[in-house]
Amino acid sequence: MSKPVALVTGAGGEMGHLLLPALVAGHFDVVAYDLRPLPDDLQSICRETAEVDLLDEERMAAAFSRHRPSHVFHLAAILSSQAERDWSAAHRVNVEGTLQLFRHCLALGRVRFMFPSSIAVYGLPDARTKQQIGAVKEWEWTEPHSVYGGNKLYCEALGAYLAQRSPTDVSARLDFRAIRFPGLISADTLPTGGTTDYAPAMIHAAARHRPYSCFVEESTRLPFMTMPDAVTALLQLTDADDTRLTRRAYNIRGFSASAGEIRHQVLQHFPDARIGFEVDRVKQVLVDSWPADVDDESARHDWGLAPQHGLAEAFGHYLLPALERRYAATG
Repeated sequence: MSKPVALVTGAGGEMGHLLLPALVAGHFDVVAYDLRPLPDDLQSICRETAEVDLLDEERMAAAFSRHRPSHVFHLAAILSSQAERDWSAAHRVNVEGTLQLFRHCLALGRVRFMFPSSIAVYGLPDARTKQQIGAVKEWEWTEPHSVYGGNKLYCEALGAYLAQRSPTDVSARLDFRAIRFPGLISADTLPTGGTTDYAPAMIHAAARHRPYSCFVEESTRLPFMTMPDAVTALLQLTDADDTRLTRRAYNIRGFSASAGEIRHQVLQHFPDARIGFEVDRVKQVLVDSWPADVDDESARHDWGLAPQHGLAEAFGHYLLPALERRYAATG
């Protein structure tokens, strides 16, 4: 019996490094695309890998026709900082690229479409409000202050619409499911320019014995999650029974921490680390518009979200062992 096919865009990014092996272990044939060649270890486990521009409609249409994926994991995106510098390119990739994938999925039939969204869809007016309101629910404060957040929120809305249309014709619907990821911390890959990347950046810098200047204020607080917990959550939502889902976009989080608290944890394990604060006002204003924490009760109730790593566990059980292996191997 042939295996179901999972098509992954942006497969060479931070999440793809853990997601692709997990999909293969979960008995998928994986078709993995990125703008750059994938590492040999990822190429060797996939049915097909290729350097493909998401906006190359002819090649993407051919891929859908040839592989007929049952699942799409749409990881490709221009992240927040780069999106602010080039909003036009961000719109092409984050919106037009996503809409093109929607069309291919609808033409193929019922496809489960997994969409990594972001806490950037939220927009709080200022840091004071952020401190006062506590954990934000999915329907609150969805007034993004960034291009990236606006891109993600629009695609969420359209995906949810396509999931609900033509209720008498199941094959015509898109089985769209989104997770609003918090800041993600990975030991396996270096940060790639997201506005929440100050947390993993200070950890990697300390492990490499390099100084780091954090670009947000020490008191800045955001929700975070380790990459293993994030991939597990994505797969849990992928496998969830559709009848249990009460929404199409879910909050998740592992822990909420300030930049100062993360620095403190780093210094507990790397006492000689040189971590300072040199605030970038543009990025600070953007981060202040994102919630200090999110309410993840819907994900816990509907499909069993149960992250393994709080702040202390993230360091002791995941980051330190993995970083020791990574930097011992690379010198």
